[in-house]
Amino acid sequence: MSKAAQTRMSILQKSFELIYRKGYQATSIDDIIATTQVTKGAFYYHFKNKDEMAVALINEYMRPNMYEVMLRPLQQTEKPLEAIYNMMCDLLHDTDFFDVRYGCPAFNLIEEMAPLNETFRKALSVLMTDWRTAITDCLVSEQQQQTIRPDRNPQQIALFIMTGYGGIRNIGKLEGISCYALYLEELKNYLTDLKPTFSV
Repeated sequence: MSKAAQTRMSILQKSFELIYRKGYQATSIDDIIATTQVTKGAFYYHFKNKDEMAVALINEYMRPNMYEVMLRPLQQTEKPLEAIYNMMCDLLHDTDFFDVRYGCPAFNLIEEMAPLNETFRKALSVLMTDWRTAITDCLVSEQQQQTIRPDRNPQQIALFIMTGYGGIRNIGKLEGISCYALYLEELKNYLTDLKPTFSV
């Protein structure tokens, strides 16, 4: 990686950390510059403005990290339902990338910026579509294996699982990590109930 590319990634990484904790609108370019210890000239060399930097943050920093923790575990798995549950467990217990006090960075940005900025909305929509597709593909695979009920809609299930995750992240801001265990237990029940029942 070139020095310029390293500088750009450093700006994005430090911006992510600030925005995650303070929110996008409360984070200024001066805050970012002070944290990254780059000059204003260096910042504006890489990004025309704060909004352009934020879209690059979503596409170049958040999306690759999201792929590793939210999509890769669901790909080419022999046990899709188990993979979905384990992915959620890992997400909720990943204290390196996520902090229970601040919730989920992607859902935070959706709540704060999607209604206000169409460019943000589109970039964030790609993140959520990628994840929803990965979960849906797992569920379709289960249906093909006849290990979940054929009358259930994989896209609806995927959306339900995703919104549950976003909700428990927000509740975690209030109640702490203990509420995650309750969510995961009910998620396990829900996934189990997707399996077909056979009458003898």
